[in-house]
Amino acid sequence: MAADGDAVTRRGWRGRLGASPIPAPGPLRMLSLATLANTVGSGLWLAGGPLYLTRDVGLSPASVGAGLTVAWLVGLTASVPLGALADRRDPRTLRAAVQLVQAVAAAGYLLVDSMPVFLAVAILETLLASGNLAVRAALVAAVAGPHGRVHAFATLRAVANLGIAVGSGLAAIALAADNHRAYQVLVVGNVATYLLSAALLLRLPAYPPRPRDPAVGRPRAGRALRDGRFLAVSGASALLTLHVTVISLVVPLWTVTRAGAPPPVVSAVLLTNTVLTVLLAVRLSRGADTAGPAARKLRRAGLVLAAATPLYAVTAVLPTVAAVALLLVATAVWTFGDLWHAAGGAGLAYDLAPPDAVGAYQGADGLLAGLARAAGPALLTLLVLDGGVPGWLVLGAFFAGVGLAAPALTRWALANRPDRRRVAADRPAAPV
Repeated sequence: MAADGDAVTRRGWRGRLGASPIPAPGPLRMLSLATLANTVGSGLWLAGGPLYLTRDVGLSPASVGAGLTVAWLVGLTASVPLGALADRRDPRTLRAAVQLVQAVAAAGYLLVDSMPVFLAVAILETLLASGNLAVRAALVAAVAGPHGRVHAFATLRAVANLGIAVGSGLAAIALAADNHRAYQVLVVGNVATYLLSAALLLRLPAYPPRPRDPAVGRPRAGRALRDGRFLAVSGASALLTLHVTVISLVVPLWTVTRAGAPPPVVSAVLLTNTVLTVLLAVRLSRGADTAGPAARKLRRAGLVLAAATPLYAVTAVLPTVAAVALLLVATAVWTFGDLWHAAGGAGLAYDLAPPDAVGAYQGADGLLAGLARAAGPALLTLLVLDGGVPGWLVLGAFFAGVGLAAPALTRWALANRPDRRRVAADRPAAPV
């Protein structure tokens, strides 16, 4: 996207692909600090927001759930337009501006006193959040260049998990106090993290958009949503995204209701996933810079997720101690599949996108993933929690099938793409 990113050589980025999630000094470190600040606020709100809205504001849990579902479905519509805007503007400045508006939206929760006001604030916030994910993807591509963007994406994912863990821990202070003032401090803390993140983003250099290729012409509106081959690959990745709902919703409920483990075990399971993500996200992202290897990572992810499903299923018939031990083992296996999916999905979404439409294509990719996550809770709770052991096995077969289909879909997407061949031929060699 920008000359700074393209000038990073493959050799230079390979030298930085260590296991540590902490990047070397430079733009990626600044971007990581901005992400850390932002996700501390995410952790605050994820842990404390539902209780604030129900215990302090007085909304019913059913109203909050329904409102958030509607908000996210509406919010997904901003993903492609804001991503496309990031292709035509400096994504650093655009993301900082979006986060400033997000700070205003987050502050709006202080005014919520009824369901209509809550719905209005939630829709505004999720429109911004959904679009910001596409802008972030364009900014990562600009900062890291074609040979470092998957590594950068994995680095930011590790940092984000760390930030959410810290924010969730801080939210416990407000939750322990459980009064109006404590919940207001929680909301204000979330607002402050948006402002801090925007300030850190503005310390990055500017990344002007890539000059448009005259041979290609002006990009058409909705170009990414008309690219059927890209959408097929992205759709496969989106289906594997259901693993997020499994680990965050289905596994906690299964742990208590079917495995018979005490509720604190849920925290241990989620902590296992978080710690392994922080430690391994960067290491497991290696080799996913181009579409072919990224598709093979997606296949591996599907098979590993499938291998974890019978482990979870067996916990329903084991004694409590053995069930707890196997839950932790299954979660460790699941996390490997999670991380390989994240790296492979990012590599495919980046490498299959035309260089002048990275943001729009990331927006389309995010739109499909968001739709899968929106449908996931109802479908997966019905399949697994009601279906029991057979439900887990069906889910495993589904993940394996999607993973095995990914390389063939990717080869089909790469075939007959003259725009990709031309860009590859015209792209100058990186300076030594």
